[in-house]
Amino acid sequence: MGKAFRVRSGVRNSASGRGLSGRTLVLALASLLMTCGSEPQPATTTPPVAWTKPVPKATCGATDRVEPGLQGQTSIADRTSGASETAYNCNLELVGQAQGEGGEWQLTWFNDCAYYGTYNNAQQAHLGTVVIDASNPASPQVTTYLTERATLDPWESLKVNEPRKLLGATKGPGFGPTQPTDRQFAFYDISSDCKHPALLSDIDVPGHTGHAGDWAPDGMTYYGTGAGGTGFTAMDVSDPAHPKLIGHYAEEMDSTHDISISNDGKRAYLTRWGNFVPFGLPGPNGLVILDTSGIQARDAGFPPRVVGQFYWEDGGTAQQTIPVTFKGKPHIIFTDECGYGPLASPADSRFEACRRGISPHGFARIIDISDETDPKLVSKLMLEVNDPANCDKFLSDFPTDTSALDNYGYSSHYCTPDTKTDPKILACGYWGAGLRVFDIRDPYKPKEIAYYKPPAQRTKFLPASSMWNDYGGKDRTTDRVSANVRFRTIGNENYLWFVGQDNGFMIVRFTKPMSQLLP
Repeated sequence: MGKAFRVRSGVRNSASGRGLSGRTLVLALASLLMTCGSEPQPATTTPPVAWTKPVPKATCGATDRVEPGLQGQTSIADRTSGASETAYNCNLELVGQAQGEGGEWQLTWFNDCAYYGTYNNAQQAHLGTVVIDASNPASPQVTTYLTERATLDPWESLKVNEPRKLLGATKGPGFGPTQPTDRQFAFYDISSDCKHPALLSDIDVPGHTGHAGDWAPDGMTYYGTGAGGTGFTAMDVSDPAHPKLIGHYAEEMDSTHDISISNDGKRAYLTRWGNFVPFGLPGPNGLVILDTSGIQARDAGFPPRVVGQFYWEDGGTAQQTIPVTFKGKPHIIFTDECGYGPLASPADSRFEACRRGISPHGFARIIDISDETDPKLVSKLMLEVNDPANCDKFLSDFPTDTSALDNYGYSSHYCTPDTKTDPKILACGYWGAGLRVFDIRDPYKPKEIAYYKPPAQRTKFLPASSMWNDYGGKDRTTDRVSANVRFRTIGNENYLWFVGQDNGFMIVRFTKPMSQLLP
């Protein structure tokens, strides 16, 4: 490095007329080339630039029924004309469905079985969590309903731990039709017959408020989050027939929504929800990283502590974190279930967000957490309907009768990668924009590869559907896709399992080989 610098100095001096002959200049240049060849110089790499615009649109098949407007959009004309009563699809086709009476917020699975919650409306013919046998993709069948207190209305907490073959859920007051004293956890054995989970425990946990939750990867701890100012509760499930309270943690993280845990159990990745006044959430919105080593080690003297935080304005009601790695570097896939909502009315908030040049709809993003104390944005998985530059094209999409009831619009909710190590594909529920599938092999250059927007059910009676309940049975001109998504391969066919709140459980198949979708 030093030799090369000195030679360049000599060349620079000759140009100013201070004494190198032409022969000397030639020798100096030759020496420079020899030096560079014999001592390789360290490459200077420019840090990659975060992706902050709508992702490239998918290239659809010739027979697909593609969206006629913006990416993700269902226009007011398509909603009111009845056009949205037929599915829009791109490189995905429906092969099986179990609509039932509709679905709630979450889907989880094990082997050939799927589990999803329902709203717990007294008008339902069948209450509780629906258990599906999906061994035949073309004909998924309901096998039973789980009706323990936590699974009557598990909201976003319904999760499976595959290594230990356990299904868990929690519920509590404040969300949905529950009793004020309900503060439960329920755990099931799904090892021998996933189609008929065996109840292991159904317990009250005073002081807990249930809403969402997840397992530590080793399956020894289940975390239930309460949303609002109730923080989260950690349960020791080393003996799932006799789970024990580890502790309630509100001071460490008072306004969390959902949670995920690192592979070693020593970190919790929480969503600090805010930026959405219609839900009473005026505070900051984003990612909080906690050290949970004490919980993992069952050391009460080492409570959780904040390691890092990362907040943003263009998203609200922070929903989900997914820890993944790209080339060995830790990242978080993050979703916001709403956009920026500065006013009490969701309809007014959409207009105000657009006036300020901020997206009124949330979206997924990828965050580099290599430095936990200073997380950095890698990419925004925006659709064209998430781009405030397009506000004039989508603000009128929401029918007058239900505009004030639509809190979510075209926002993201839950996403699932095909794997957590070097993921290639990410499948997400984007509420009214349906199921969206992204190529994230290069996290700095995401692109869309497929979508499926289920048909609007309009005024159909679906009392188990959260959308039907939120709208009071009024006309629903799109469905809402909100749950996690299961990747499933059978032979040469690649499937996705997911839930629409009005359409219930669905299985779609990729219509192109992966070699074409991921060239």
